[in-house]
Amino acid sequence: MKNQTIHRILKMLKPQKKAIIIISILAIIISICEVIRPYLIKIVIDDYLSAGLWQKGIMTIGTIGAIYIAIVLIGNILDFIVTTATSMMGENVIYSIRNKLYKYAQYANTTFHDKTPAGTLFVRITNDVEDITTLFKEVITTFVKDIVMIIALIIIMVSLSYELALLCFAVIPFVILTSVIITRISNKVREYSKNVKTKLNVFLAESIYGVKIIKIFNRQHEKEKECAGLSEEFFKSRIPTAFTEGFLIGMMTVFENIGVAIIVCASVNHFWGINLEVGVIYVFITYLKQIFEPINRIVENFETIQEAVVSINKIYDILDKKEYLEDFESGKKLENIKGKIEFKNVWFAYKEENWVLKNVSFTIEPGQSIALVGKTRITAKQQ
Repeated sequence: MKNQTIHRILKMLKPQKKAIIIISILAIIISICEVIRPYLIKIVIDDYLSAGLWQKGIMTIGTIGAIYIAIVLIGNILDFIVTTATSMMGENVIYSIRNKLYKYAQYANTTFHDKTPAGTLFVRITNDVEDITTLFKEVITTFVKDIVMIIALIIIMVSLSYELALLCFAVIPFVILTSVIITRISNKVREYSKNVKTKLNVFLAESIYGVKIIKIFNRQHEKEKECAGLSEEFFKSRIPTAFTEGFLIGMMTVFENIGVAIIVCASVNHFWGINLEVGVIYVFITYLKQIFEPINRIVENFETIQEAVVSINKIYDILDKKEYLEDFESGKKLENIKGKIEFKNVWFAYKEENWVLKNVSFTIEPGQSIALVGKTRITAKQQ
């Protein structure tokens, strides 16, 4: 990732710094709650039910059940808070960036609008801003939570039985490799689909904006065909995306079941002298299922990050071009204005020798109104 892109991301993160820290801490607590729950059931199975006990010391099964319920409630409450907070944070980002883009469009000079199609600007304010929101809602806070959960699960599994843990971890490289390969394929498919979607949105925005001109020159049939072609192209671009997403989910299920089979076989056949209690086997199966989800989510998040980075660069490629902004504060204050305007041999071009005005001369008397009419870019189809 380029230094310029990192600087842009940090610029966006700075106003949300406190919220990100608080949400990340809460997310870590949620991860710990998720890890503790299966371990409490393991204690009940091995220390109480297997021994036919209801109470052991001052702790009873009822006490452990109450702790379990408390942890579930705490985890769910915190999860609600984190979900709500991340959504609000994402909406704040949308609010800030969208207002900045709109303000830029209002203060940008004519040269900028001549070079930038209205549809492109529309896509920047809508689609690209939404892509950035996903970065805040699904990646930044969940990344910390996923890393903590993976580390916690690995530590507990190794402490219970490092032999069985090593057997289980043998599946993880295949999970990561499969996720990386499918995600890379999915990235290319999604990028193509996103480009097609951008073209379609630009077309729709410009067509709706210029519908009067289209009707004047009787171009409805041509525009309808163009819209149908872009819509079909976008529809076809989404099919490979659905296939890759479904294939990835299916492969994760296969690896998960392979891991469970390894745990069962190793426990029954006493591989490497493995002789585990029922509760430990339950914990391993539960933890193995839990560990696949954050690993897969981390791999998929790289795709979300890439999409967000592309959108961030596109947005700031506009916002960083200060030369197009008009300065409404500077300039000379005119006094004793008589209202007479005179042009003498005026030449004007937005770019190089693409002249808009060529040696124009005219005079506007006080109280007089005139109209300057130029040639439209849309030409009528010859019948």
